[in-house]
Amino acid sequence: MSSQSSNEIASTAAQIAALPAMSWMQLKAKWVALFGAPPGINNRRYVVRRLAHRIQEDAYRVSHPALIEDNARRVKQLLDTGRVSRRAAATAPLVGSVLTRVHDGKVHRVTVLEGGLFEHEGRQYTSLSKVAREITGTRWSGPAFFGLRSSAGNN
Repeated sequence: MSSQSSNEIASTAAQIAALPAMSWMQLKAKWVALFGAPPGINNRRYVVRRLAHRIQEDAYRVSHPALIEDNARRVKQLLDTGRVSRRAAATAPLVGSVLTRVHDGKVHRVTVLEGGLFEHEGRQYTSLSKVAREITGTRWSGPAFFGLRSSAGNN
């Protein structure tokens, strides 16, 4: 999964922040640029909100193309069959999340990194289970140890 640079995020945020100050003519021009036709409604508040949403969608398309493709596939499946298969459960928390666990009176913090990596006390690990083993000295399910699912595996 690729991530947006801070410049891309700032640019997206700046575009959205500028919308409320734009004139109605500027908003309509922006709408045409993003949707290909003038807005079918003369509600400024709606147009600003919808433009903000579209700007975010476009930024997300660039930074997360695999997720967009998966959603497109699922929409097509739904339209073709009237049903859609369940997605696999998420295997890891979002990048940047900090997982906290107290073990033997010590607070342990693990930061979720890009590429399925985890950072604990300055070291990187390829799985939460390896972090849990490092902390406890015994084999543990990392997601269960950090409270992301039950140890019985029924989550």
